[in-house]
Amino acid sequence: MVALPKKADCRQSTDAIFTVNHNWEITSFNKAAEDLFDLKANSVIGKNCHDIFGKDKRFEELFSALCPSISAGKMVTDFNLVIENPSRKDLTPVLATAVPIPDQKGNPAGAIVVFQNASSTSMCNHRIIDSIADGVFTVDRNWKITSFNRAAEAITGWKRADAIGKFCGDVFHSSICGKNCAIAQSLYSGKPVSNRSITIGHIDGKRIPISICASPLTDCDGNIIGGVETFRDLSALTLLQKKLAKSYTFDEIISKSASMQRIFSILPEISRSPSNVLITGESGTGKELVARAIYHASDRSDKPFVAVNCGALPDTLLESELFGYKAGAFTDAKQDKKGRFAAAEGGTLFLDEIGDIPQSLQVKLLRVLQNRVYEPLGSNTPVKADVRIITATNRDLQDLVHKELFREDLFYRLNVVKIHLPPLRERMEDIPVLTDHFIKQYSAQQGKDIVGIATSALNILMRYDYPGNIRELENIIEYAFILCDAGFIMPEHLPEPFTHSGKTGEAGKEEATVNKAQTLEEIERLAIYMALERNSWKRMATCRELGISKDTLRRKIEKYKLEDKEIPEEQEPSRLQETPHYSSYENEEHRVPLA
Repeated sequence: MVALPKKADCRQSTDAIFTVNHNWEITSFNKAAEDLFDLKANSVIGKNCHDIFGKDKRFEELFSALCPSISAGKMVTDFNLVIENPSRKDLTPVLATAVPIPDQKGNPAGAIVVFQNASSTSMCNHRIIDSIADGVFTVDRNWKITSFNRAAEAITGWKRADAIGKFCGDVFHSSICGKNCAIAQSLYSGKPVSNRSITIGHIDGKRIPISICASPLTDCDGNIIGGVETFRDLSALTLLQKKLAKSYTFDEIISKSASMQRIFSILPEISRSPSNVLITGESGTGKELVARAIYHASDRSDKPFVAVNCGALPDTLLESELFGYKAGAFTDAKQDKKGRFAAAEGGTLFLDEIGDIPQSLQVKLLRVLQNRVYEPLGSNTPVKADVRIITATNRDLQDLVHKELFREDLFYRLNVVKIHLPPLRERMEDIPVLTDHFIKQYSAQQGKDIVGIATSALNILMRYDYPGNIRELENIIEYAFILCDAGFIMPEHLPEPFTHSGKTGEAGKEEATVNKAQTLEEIERLAIYMALERNSWKRMATCRELGISKDTLRRKIEKYKLEDKEIPEEQEPSRLQETPHYSSYENEEHRVPLA
């Protein structure tokens, strides 16, 4: 059972307080209440409060709100009233709060009714807090909410009366509840925690992105009595960032590099064309995603898309897989089987690793490209093929032609439209975007509340070669999800090559380069140098890539003494982060990247 406040304490309080039992009979009436209402305690105790205050219309509204709430065991807060004192003939604005008093079984047995002077400094502060746009709440040392402003109500959907008294974790369901709690960290350290981006749960279950700041809450003597947290709704900002992100996407591909933007600009025309397409690039650069993007944007998108990895099938099976076979064509061929060309009829056939097909099959594939017909294994009857063919390889087909390992006529049939995908090390500005995507992807798959990657960890990733390209970056993030429980991915969550210390020799030099701090001027100098190198030192092309004027580029070249086309060895990092402004892409739209 909840005990009533001591009579002496109530008498000394500056707030007007009275208590009632389950019959709404007044059981206590403090000195501040006597002064506020111009009534004596001995004249009202034992009487029904409706009889004492019910004649005032404002009190009728108050009691009409109090009665059902108190009966249901709910608190009523901040009911506005203006009290007129007959003897002083003055008006006092107050805020009425009623707290139910439960009996031993938890049923409402009465209530404490408190009237706070709304013209006091504390009430003025209370109203100021209520008027700000950021959500504000406080907790005691038991993590129970003790205050909850109006913005907090609007952002979370919780009513103040329902939130106060509950554990903060039961109200917010934040992505950092537990050992990563911002208020807990501020209480244990005694220092504020600021500008952390997390998500919380709305009362209807949806997730809301917010930015938070937390600080310890102290009393007049400096003792920590709880914590205070402010939070700002980032939903509108996130939506804006998603809209901006669309300029960096094509279908399910995401990239902001200049080289990929040029590919994005021609993909719509390529998609509308019926011509064969050859996609080249290192393993892991996303060749199949580009093929699917072309298919989705074509007029064949309502027909099948069939992908075949030519390098994964034995030579003896590849022909039957592509063209099918008739019953009796070979041992165990007891019935006809359609091939991949038949499965892709009317649609698109994607032949990955085309450079690995045997020369015997190259002749048959050439016939399909020339005459649009093929013959299933064991059949002499040609079958028409209405299929668009997109091929991909990580090998140099022209070199294979010179070595007579690939037919020259087939190469030229395939190489009508060629798209070359640059490796990740040549478009390092995509790493923050791709990293953010993978974090969102694995958070959804694994149900972990990991909200981003720390700047220190991202800086390490920005200076790695990525021989496995985007697929390797995805593997790194997947590994980090194993070690990171919640919050932000830190350097210690990355795989061994990124966290191992004490290296010697060349490995030690590499790590020293990775962790070497750079000034903004050094980063800018290196970014301009790399842009000039990519554009063969053509200044107008470099200006277009960097988005600067020719005069600006000239001044930068003179400032950083880049005319001799070289950078001192001690300043050149293993890999350059082409732009330090990657934080603006931390919440971009959930997209499947090139991988």
